[in-house]
Amino acid sequence: MMNDIANTDSPRLLRADAAGIATLTLNRPAQYNAIDSAMLDDLHAALGEISADKRVRVVVIEGAGKAFSPGHDLKEMLANSHESFVADLFRRCCDVMLAIQRIPQPVIAKVHGFATSGINFGLFCATPGVAVSRDISRKRAFEMLFTGDFIDAQTALSWGLVNRVVPLDQLDAATNALAASLIDKPSRVVALGKRFFYEQLEERIDIAYKIAAATITHNMLGEDAQEGVAAFVEKRKPHWDD
Repeated sequence: MMNDIANTDSPRLLRADAAGIATLTLNRPAQYNAIDSAMLDDLHAALGEISADKRVRVVVIEGAGKAFSPGHDLKEMLANSHESFVADLFRRCCDVMLAIQRIPQPVIAKVHGFATSGINFGLFCATPGVAVSRDISRKRAFEMLFTGDFIDAQTALSWGLVNRVVPLDQLDAATNALAASLIDKPSRVVALGKRFFYEQLEERIDIAYKIAAATITHNMLGEDAQEGVAAFVEKRKPHWDD
């Protein structure tokens, strides 16, 4: 199915569902999909709906046109340069970033084109800095955030900023292959694992292991692990009841 999330002539976000994959398309191609306040609201609403939709096993976020997204809509921010608007805008941005992390389904960013850095325009990329500094080394994150220099796709791959790089004409196939490998896994275990991954990440190592022990205990006693282990022992394919 295809849903227009916003009730406008030009919806800022499109959702298409097929075979367990919900694809959210940033839909401001003339602005290279710059994210304005309306798009943030649409993204947050769509992620909330997806979170409760058991038919959705994987989420893909992509951009229409020539680029994924350069980030925030600078024209909108300049036109609304007062504290109440800007503070609320970035609060909603943080809510969307947390929603991507907290929904039970894995989320794939299908990125193409280029991006820009706020520091070149007098803005430090604070909200992207939270994610980037947790995904790559501190020195590389610092360099990216403070110089605003472009890096190419192969550099992004070698730094661990992206999982894989393919030619543009292979991007759809590579995204679909990754999504298919995730759909094949039991959704309850995927949701459990995603929650565990982010929860333990910020803890001391001893606390992280306590969380791990509690998680794997709950997991092992659940029906998915019981079926999976039995299938392994019996040399057959497991049948997930989800």
